Amino acid sequence: MTVSIRPIDPVSRPFFVAEVSGIDITRALTAEQAGAIERGMDQYGVLVFHDQRFDDDTQLAFSGNFGELEEASGDLNWGKKRRIGSALVNDISNLDNDNQVLARDNRRRLFSLGNRLWHSDSSFKAVPAKFSLLSARLIPSAGGNTEFADMRAGYDTLDEETKAEIEDLVCEHSQLYSRSLLGFGDFTDDDRARFKPVLQRLVRRHPSTGRRSLYLASHAGAIVGWPVPEARALLRDLIEHATQRRFVYAHAWRQWDLVMWDNRATMHRARPFDATQVRDMHRTTVACERSTMAEAA
Repeated sequence: MTVSIRPIDPVSRPFFVAEVSGIDITRALTAEQAGAIERGMDQYGVLVFHDQRFDDDTQLAFSGNFGELEEASGDLNWGKKRRIGSALVNDISNLDNDNQVLARDNRRRLFSLGNRLWHSDSSFKAVPAKFSLLSARLIPSAGGNTEFADMRAGYDTLDEETKAEIEDLVCEHSQLYSRSLLGFGDFTDDDRARFKPVLQRLVRRHPSTGRRSLYLASHAGAIVGWPVPEARALLRDLIEHATQRRFVYAHAWRQWDLVMWDNRATMHRARPFDATQVRDMHRTTVACERSTMAEAA
């Protein structure tokens, strides 16, 4: 099959999102097909594949074409019984282990509401995420979109003074901070040890394209060497700048969509939906080869 990658309505929408057709990615890829998809990721940052009827095994096989997969250790169920068998598949759903919708006050559901804040996947890990691949197995009748922001455009449109100021800054990222923004503090000692802050560069250079981008997330709560209030004020200003509507694409999910994005070039957030309806999404995550600190070195 010939892979076709075309931008989604570039006149009225951001130019960093493309639809991929001419390929069934639930089947084994050739090296040429995998290379075309990787080049498409470098060019755009977000790729949309419609009608891809994955199960977890086929999603894992497809994701493995692009690097080593990380374990789904960023949720509160880590080390406990999970609804999804493989530790390499993130359960991005509102379902319990019996496939029942979580109660409104369920601890795991409240923790997952942090996904509605702008973030980059696994920036709270020393070696963060490269690609995320999210498969829509069941979706609610309305709402539940995912929004993406182009962090390269966010960087490019900063004034030169700000670019110079932030070039060498290093931030501390932790889910303890992002969840606290919504008033969630129900962490165990084990959670606090697992989510202790890690260091990430604020400005990254993409290893394939050489383009600079802002590396932001709601997980970033401090800048090394800065007073905390001043650091948080700057980070808030940068997120506000980078998520202007002209830089943002909102994906309205169809069942069996797979959306693949580059966490080194984009930021994203989930949008609300009727919490009594099922939203069952499975995510696999390709890890970066090294930390952002090692990239800079």
